[in-house]
This record gives sequence, C-alpha cells and structure tokens, in this order.
Amino acid sequence: MSNIAGKAYAMNVITPIHSYMAWINKLIFWIALKMPSTLRGLITLSLIHYARWVIIGKKQFPHLDASQPREDLHYSYMLFFSNFNGSWAQYVDSFTFAIPSGLDLFWKWNIRYPRSVPLTPFHSYIQFNQIQTDHYYNAYPMAAANDIKSAKTVRAALLAFDAKFGATASAASVISAAASEPHTSPSPEQFLQHYNALLRSLQHDMGVMQPLPIISLADQAKGE
Repeated sequence: MSNIAGKAYAMNVITPIHSYMAWINKLIFWIALKMPSTLRGLITLSLIHYARWVIIGKKQFPHLDASQPREDLHYSYMLFFSNFNGSWAQYVDSFTFAIPSGLDLFWKWNIRYPRSVPLTPFHSYIQFNQIQTDHYYNAYPMAAANDIKSAKTVRAALLAFDAKFGATASAASVISAAASEPHTSPSPEQFLQHYNALLRSLQHDMGVMQPLPIISLADQAKGE
C-alpha cells in the first residue's frame, strides 16, 4: 500500500477553487495562524503528525524550462497534506468530529465541496480529489505519534531512576564517603520495590513496535 509506511498514512488532497475566491481562503488561513484557538479541536487529535494547507494560484505553478508548455488552468488549487496514524476512515471521521465548522470554513469556497456533514458525501469528495502517494518514506515507520511521546516519558523516568538508584547514586555514595558524610544505599529488596513501582507507573507508555492491524478490507483498499 503506497500511502502507508508502518503505522503512518500519507494523505494528499488537491481541490480546485475559483481564483477570485482564493484570497478569502488565504485570509482564513492567516486568521487561523494568528488565533490557534480556532484549531483547538484539531490540535488535540494525537493521531496527527502534521496537517498543512497551501493555495497555489493558476499562474503560480513552476515553469522549469522555456520548452515546457504553460498550463492553461481555469482554477487555483488548494493542496492539503497530512501524515497520521490509523486508517483513512478513522482520520477523516476524526477530522469531521473535531472541527466540522473549521473544515467547512477551509473548504467552503472549493469547487463542489459538499460540507463535512453528512459523512458519506464528504468521504466521496476526499476520495475523488486524493492523489495517491507513489513513494512514502518514514524514518520511524513503526512509531506512532503517541509512541514518540511515550518514549520521551520512559526516557525521562529512567534517567531520574538512574540518578536516584543507579550508577550516579553510587558515585554520589563515594563522594559522600570521602567527605565523611553518611549515605545509605537501598537494599536489593528496596531497589526491587522501587523498580517495580517504576514499571507500574510506565506500563501505559510501553507500546509494541509493529504495524497496526487492518481495520477493514475497505480501508486496506483505500491505501492501495
């Protein structure tokens, strides 16, 4: 499945927009950047790696060589790019539930946009305008966004534990002894008790680094 790399999915959607209306979308994007609270529902979706909207005018496409024919375009185009975890349907539905009014605001002026609710016409609109990803490189394909957050939590906890009970603590014992200051190290039983407590506190941050299961054959087909 070309759109999928491990736990991540790459989505590219290109939708036409009337050139004389494109400035409205640019203004909306500018306001959204200045007022991040308008995207609060989107920001809280932990399955998203990133999402980006770009508008290219009908006369702004690259012209690389004099021999290259110039495009005779009737519309400007809005490009939407996103990398996320989970299935295609999960992502599109989450987007709809998180910022339905925001989606309608961003795509409202695009050609034949049906609104984000009900879901079926919106799904059809995204599928029709989606460009399949021929090659998708992911440096850590088996790590979801939440896996990265969990790894940072585990690392910080292990460093703190090592500083208190590990080699760093042993070095502190030597320094304390040299300074004739009393220092008590935990017994093996106490160490095991603290270690087990550490494991219990981190059990929700220890994920499995492997591909996610296929949600449905329909979702699999969307990625092919």
